[in-house]
Amino acid sequence: MRQNFCSLNTVKNVPLFSTASADQLADMVPLMQHRSYRPRTCIVRAGEIADGLYVILSGQVKVLVDDGDGHQAILSVLGANDFFGEVGLIDDGPRFADVYSQQDCEILYIPREVLFGWLESDCRAAVSLLRTVTARLADAQRNIVNLALVDVYGRVARLLLDTGHDMNGEWLVQAGSEQIASMVGASREMVSRVVKDMITRGVVRRQKRKLVVLDRASLMQRTSRTKDTQSAYQRAPSA
Repeated sequence: MRQNFCSLNTVKNVPLFSTASADQLADMVPLMQHRSYRPRTCIVRAGEIADGLYVILSGQVKVLVDDGDGHQAILSVLGANDFFGEVGLIDDGPRFADVYSQQDCEILYIPREVLFGWLESDCRAAVSLLRTVTARLADAQRNIVNLALVDVYGRVARLLLDTGHDMNGEWLVQAGSEQIASMVGASREMVSRVVKDMITRGVVRRQKRKLVVLDRASLMQRTSRTKDTQSAYQRAPSA
């Protein structure tokens, strides 16, 4: 990790601080830290005491839980202007997940006392942060429903729709089979079979280590399939 001077211009461009006045920013900026992380660096570790909020200025991070036996589940992938670390601050408990950089990341670190002092004086900022936390809770609830009721094919289809982005008119998904498996709660082998079937059907195609979605309508149709349809893929030969 490299720590740099935090500039006022950097903070002014962060949406989280859109309601902060010039005087508030001038008071807070000297107390914040601008940190740089190389890829695959642990930024936050589960069990640590939550001492501040992290705002992503550039790059991507993954939030994951580890059972201690080498099994991991990716809870979310966050990018520029997203923040993390708020749960431990709100419930005053230890952090429940690890956060790793997926690429070079620039992070704004806001100490607990600085964040809470600002939120207590700016109710609009507090409401904005609460809305984000509530939206994440809703996403978590939807994921629980998907794990319980939707087959692996449907969960992979939903992930490709939700995590892709438009690139020159194509819907590009950067996550590989291993990361997809960790995010949908399935084995890598099962995800590989599903992706292979999608490629055979002309729904997606490979582009190096990425996937390009060719038929988003077909993926949308598969997102509501129940687990009763999963057995056919489980019986299919390994990819």
